[in-house]
Amino acid sequence: MHKLGFVLAALILLGSTNVMAQSNAGKAFDGNWLTKLTCPPKGNTEGYTWQLPSVIQNSNFRGEHGTAGEPGYLLIEGKIGEDGKAKLSANGIVASRKYSRGVFAHKGEEYSYDIKAQFKETEGTGAKSEGLGIVGRACTFEFVKKQATSAGSEQ
Repeated sequence: MHKLGFVLAALILLGSTNVMAQSNAGKAFDGNWLTKLTCPPKGNTEGYTWQLPSVIQNSNFRGEHGTAGEPGYLLIEGKIGEDGKAKLSANGIVASRKYSRGVFAHKGEEYSYDIKAQFKETEGTGAKSEGLGIVGRACTFEFVKKQATSAGSEQ
């Protein structure tokens, strides 16, 4: 009976260790990040660069620029896989036609696109889906994880 009890205890311990390792792996990217979005000029459309404070919590990415509901707002969200791959969704409101492509891009109009991203431990890259490539442009994303500061070091 002792052998059976030992085997059961070992299996339980092994199982809980495996679950803990999986849950920790899923949170490898958690923390505060800075997202840099760069959209180069294309045709008559001007280029721009935005920096967005972003957070990854429980492998869920969220970054915002501007004020919700107002022109110039952008929300980026999505789930990051354990391998660091992510398909993020961007939803925004046109700030000015001079920065937006397309015949129907007017200030206050909503837009959306997908971002294919790859995260590593402290950095990542991404690219905007260009759709058919006819009206889109090659916007890129750089993600940099901010260093955690210890609470006791502020004096």
